[in-house]
Amino acid sequence: SGGQTGADRAALDFAIARGIPHGGWCPRGSVAEDGPLPARYQLSETPDSDYSQRTEWNVRDSDGTVIFSIAPTLAGGSRQTADVAQRYQKACLHLSRERDGDTSVRKLRDFIARHDLKTLNVAGPRQSQAPEVARFTSEVLEQGI
Repeated sequence: SGGQTGADRAALDFAIARGIPHGGWCPRGSVAEDGPLPARYQLSETPDSDYSQRTEWNVRDSDGTVIFSIAPTLAGGSRQTADVAQRYQKACLHLSRERDGDTSVRKLRDFIARHDLKTLNVAGPRQSQAPEVARFTSEVLEQGI
């Protein structure tokens, strides 16, 4: 995960609370929309402060990516994440609360098993763009992992 508010942070907090190893890349300066990243997140900084480098490196260095959203379509950095996964030919799953709802947990479990994922990149919109995405991410991870 890249450490941004929203889906990224929900996944990191989930991993920390359960003692699951976590990591990922964050932009140089270790900042997100709410300021400097807390030290509890074990993320490495990219050489560039541009978010796109972080996005690419997190996709590149994982076995697969799950993108959480509220809306059924992807936009902005979430769309870029899906595009990068396609370019790297990496497994990618988009879970939308509006579209997938109660099937999200099963879809996540199936995705992880089908691709035998060991390192999962979790992405999605930041909290300011989708205020409910952290909760959706947490709920699905709680039941699906």
